Amino acid sequence: MSTPTLLLHFSDTHITEPGRLLLGRVDTPTLLQQAVASVLAADYRPDALLISGDLVDHGSAEEYAHLRRLLAPLACRIYLMAGNHDDRMALQAALPEICPPSDLPPFVQYAVDIGGLRLIALDTVVAGAPHGELCAARLAWLERRLAEAPERPTVVAMHHAPFATGIAHMDAMGLLQGGPELDSLLRRHPQVERLLCGHLHRPIQRRFGGTLAMTVPSTAHQIHLDLTSEAPAQFCLEPPGYALHLLREGHVLTHLVASGRYGEPQAF
Repeated sequence: MSTPTLLLHFSDTHITEPGRLLLGRVDTPTLLQQAVASVLAADYRPDALLISGDLVDHGSAEEYAHLRRLLAPLACRIYLMAGNHDDRMALQAALPEICPPSDLPPFVQYAVDIGGLRLIALDTVVAGAPHGELCAARLAWLERRLAEAPERPTVVAMHHAPFATGIAHMDAMGLLQGGPELDSLLRRHPQVERLLCGHLHRPIQRRFGGTLAMTVPSTAHQIHLDLTSEAPAQFCLEPPGYALHLLREGHVLTHLVASGRYGEPQAF
């Protein structure tokens, strides 16, 4: 029996420079510290951490340096991805040791092996815009990376989800190009166990490309769940969280975890 592999998955940390609250209200650094503390207090030890974009709020070197300090207590390998709030060049310059060199500059794309699991990071960012796209070059790169290891259980990670969610203002800034092509591509590679996304600040799941596509909560604030067609853009302070993706016996299962402390476990 193969050794299990545990991938910790944060998203949308939106770290600010020290002393500034996001939107004047949300203390994103303290909330990331809470998520890190939750992991350190748990009885599991992840093999690696993935953060699937919107690492910081304005893409500044000071924010990335702050992010580095907040993640320092974690002993596992760390892999970072760009989101629409990030600056690719600033990210790679500030954190080269935890943002692997890209296989397709200027996009932040790479493939790494974590125990028995393969992680492929796919860049959906459109510089200066909130929505995402996948061009032919990025999709061709993904096809090549998937073809390299057709038998290895794989998760593909991207910031923007390639499906509509019913949250209208977020769907307007979703993946606006390349979704159908990605769907067809993934169907040709059945080793893909998960398509992991951020951007939505909520846990959402859907079948896509012959696999399970999912978004995860933010470690900070959440997008308010309003499915009316003219819903305004609003956030809320629902409990933050993250995901744990566990590879066992060739398949990935996922646990969603609320960060923070909610009392000690009780016998039943």
